[in-house]
Amino acid sequence: MTNMFQDKSILVTGGTGSIGSDIVRRILHNEPAVVRVFDNDETALFNLNQELRSYPNTRFLVGDVRDKERLQRAAENVDFVFHAAAFKHVPLCEYNPFEAVKTNVLGTQNVIDVAMQEEVAKLITISTDKAVNPANVMGATKMLAERLTISANYYKGLRQTIFSCIRFGNVLDSRGSVVPLFREQIRSGGPVTITDPDMTRFVMSIPRAVDLVLKAAQIARGGEIFILKMNALRIGDLAGVMIEELAPQYGYDPASIRREIVGKRPGEKLYEELLTEDEALSVSETEDMLVVAPAENRERNSGAPKSYRSDRDAVLLTREEIREMIRTSLPQDR
Repeated sequence: MTNMFQDKSILVTGGTGSIGSDIVRRILHNEPAVVRVFDNDETALFNLNQELRSYPNTRFLVGDVRDKERLQRAAENVDFVFHAAAFKHVPLCEYNPFEAVKTNVLGTQNVIDVAMQEEVAKLITISTDKAVNPANVMGATKMLAERLTISANYYKGLRQTIFSCIRFGNVLDSRGSVVPLFREQIRSGGPVTITDPDMTRFVMSIPRAVDLVLKAAQIARGGEIFILKMNALRIGDLAGVMIEELAPQYGYDPASIRREIVGKRPGEKLYEELLTEDEALSVSETEDMLVVAPAENRERNSGAPKSYRSDRDAVLLTREEIREMIRTSLPQDR
């Protein structure tokens, strides 16, 4: 990656989020000319600025992807854009659907337009497994963000910008995810609220997610959707292991932490998918990724997986594997 980003200018939208900020940190190790962190969260920008104050090649830009004029200024003379800005919380998007469209759809269109105007080398849009056969507003808006990004390869005319997408599942311990929610509920002595103990979700760590983002950025040629191969887990198993591991740290007997089944939230599915049926017909595989080729380059691949669902196709982590994941991936309170 060093040769790819060395002396280059990079813009990261949503750059203070869990994924965006780690992309920033990783790229800074590769001696870029500048990394521009673009976000509408002023406090988060301030905090990240303080953390990275030893890097003189960082710029912290307050702005919103809904504001095309601001994006235009942020993207001047940029070589690579990582588009991580999005509304990602399923229930909030259900109750605020027009706002989700403004950010996830119109905001993505703005990023694409600006990338074409500035003729950046590559734009990588960060997506989610919820974009596959979406059952909620968030997933539907992210599906359209994917389609806009991929179709920009046809819309760009003679411009050389490459547009590709990254699709992955739930990022372990990312802001607003179930892991920090369970942690805080355990810290407070419970109850731990579980939507459905049999609900399954793809999971991955933040470092592994960013590995995929940077690897995909390196090999993208335009029009691909890169999908990380992931294990899955049952939400009930995750809650049980977290109670066993964390309750003693907070001075509680694990048996005293009550679990409360609250049912699915609006828009939630019992399982997630990584591929549509159409994509599964022509997907190719690497050791760690599935790659959906551009439509015009797709060839039927009889050896590829026909589906990739979290409840039946993925490897479900055992409780002991979840325990090891918790111990190695999450910060330990002392």
